[in-house]
Amino acid sequence: MKTREIELYLHIPFCKRKCNYCDFCSFPAGDGQIKRYMDKLKEEIRYWGDRYPDRTVSTVFIGGGTPSLVPAKQIESLMDTVRGSFSCTRDMECSIEANPGTVTKEKLKTYQSSGINRISFGLQSARKEELKILGRIHSFEDFVSGFHMARECGFENINVDLMSALPLQTMETMEQTLTKTAKLNPEHISVYSLIIEEGTPFYEEKGIGDLLPSEDEDAAMYERTGELLDTFGYRRYELSNYARPDFECRHNCGYWAGTPYLGLGLAASSYFEGKRFSNPSCMDEYLFIQDHGRYFAEAEMLSRKEEMEEYMFLGLRMITGITKTAFLKRFGISILDVYGTPIRELTRKGLLKQDTDRIWIPKQALFLSNQVMVEFLL
Repeated sequence: MKTREIELYLHIPFCKRKCNYCDFCSFPAGDGQIKRYMDKLKEEIRYWGDRYPDRTVSTVFIGGGTPSLVPAKQIESLMDTVRGSFSCTRDMECSIEANPGTVTKEKLKTYQSSGINRISFGLQSARKEELKILGRIHSFEDFVSGFHMARECGFENINVDLMSALPLQTMETMEQTLTKTAKLNPEHISVYSLIIEEGTPFYEEKGIGDLLPSEDEDAAMYERTGELLDTFGYRRYELSNYARPDFECRHNCGYWAGTPYLGLGLAASSYFEGKRFSNPSCMDEYLFIQDHGRYFAEAEMLSRKEEMEEYMFLGLRMITGITKTAFLKRFGISILDVYGTPIRELTRKGLLKQDTDRIWIPKQALFLSNQVMVEFLL
């Protein structure tokens, strides 16, 4: 039987303390709840492995929350369950998110021996004042210590998550964070502009908007980020992601290319066999699931129109853009027959570029990508 590749996202919702900007499904928990949850997550992995034995896993991403808070043996058991439930590619990329100050050499060595070959540190800022206002509980020194420990334990693929357009942040302080991070030579750096989401402490905090950089300052920071990281040898390959050659995050590239994935764990979302579905976000409801497949059965089947829209939204996030050939192969119709008008108009305005086959957002218009993508709603 021919195998088909999928990606796995495994959600670990536990953290020491909720950050002021965070709208993810995450919260503190005790040892007993963590163990019950991890047992349920492994049950869910086995369920899908039994149901789809013809699928081969090409990437695994253990995200959160703070997965590095979970005992290392639990993470090792989780990876054993993945390999025992699915066929896995020989070069499977397996990432785990970690907060500075929560890793030890013992944990890192266990991650390595269990097949985790990529670690993503959530630094966000190198400045104490900015970390404090974000509600982070680590220091830059904690991050540097964890980074060097990861290198000593054999990690050759490290990502660092940073944020820009923070309260009280200036161009100078942002450049300081970027420079300090790049000088450590991680293989990958992600830089996300802060968005104040409803339901977060920042959203409820009066006057927080007065502390944020203006939209023009945000745009200038975005442009400067690409320029500065380029001098250190990092290539922007997606709107917010930069990598050294051959170190692009394969898991995220799969998302943007439309690779099917199963999101397992509390509140995790999936895109599988043309359907979108999500697990419950209530812990008690998740722990007492009797049939994981019911969520797939109740899933929303994407229409052809929705698939085309999503293809454009995700594909145009990539710096290389999309190709007319790939669109035709996937949908059986020319992209110009579907989107000819917006493509011509956006090209005229300088918000898109195209050659004989490729369509992409030019460098000077990347910060305006949302304005571009909305034009592809059918």
